[in-house]
Amino acid sequence: MLELHGITAGYAPGPPVVRDAHLTLRPGEALGLLGPSGCGKSTLARVAALLHRPDRGTLVLDGTTVTGYRHRAPRALRTAVGVVFQQPRLAADPRLRLHEIIAEPLRATGRRTGLARTTADLAARVGLGADLLTRRPHEVSDGQLQRACLARALVLRPRWLVCDEMTAMLDASTTAALVGVVEEYRAETGAGLLAVGHDPVLLDRWCDRTTRWNEIVKG
Repeated sequence: MLELHGITAGYAPGPPVVRDAHLTLRPGEALGLLGPSGCGKSTLARVAALLHRPDRGTLVLDGTTVTGYRHRAPRALRTAVGVVFQQPRLAADPRLRLHEIIAEPLRATGRRTGLARTTADLAARVGLGADLLTRRPHEVSDGQLQRACLARALVLRPRWLVCDEMTAMLDASTTAALVGVVEEYRAETGAGLLAVGHDPVLLDRWCDRTTRWNEIVKG
């Protein structure tokens, strides 16, 4: 289970952008979180992905209460969650080539055995040809870069996926392709999915259930 209890979070010195949020995601479930821009759902997604420490509240992941975030979280918890952000150009190091972006988590966790093969297989899975893998972010489209970011999120085979407006900047065909990759991965592994967005049609089609922002927060 991925459980968020009473989460209040923000960015100092400003006031909280999330107040007393509660959310539960079951293993294998696809949950859509629907809300307007600026409501705080991306901040909550970062808390769920262990990337932002809340001011108050508790995150429980697979029965373990999370006490450290980002690099202070235990590796077993950090690697249990894969995350894809809305803006790939802010999420990818512009100095790296696409194959290096995909392999980042493998290198960071010391998993170098079979690295090239794993990277190539995942690139093919998300629809990136070998000719694109030696290019840097400024040499590819937003859709191609987001494919690399999705591959990076999957490379450690996480049990949980957080997709924060993953398709907001993409055309319809690329959106369909990436959602298809996520669903194929989930069918194969039983991973749970938190899909954050503002498009009710997409979330309703993609997810087992959709909850609205005002249903999970107080105040």
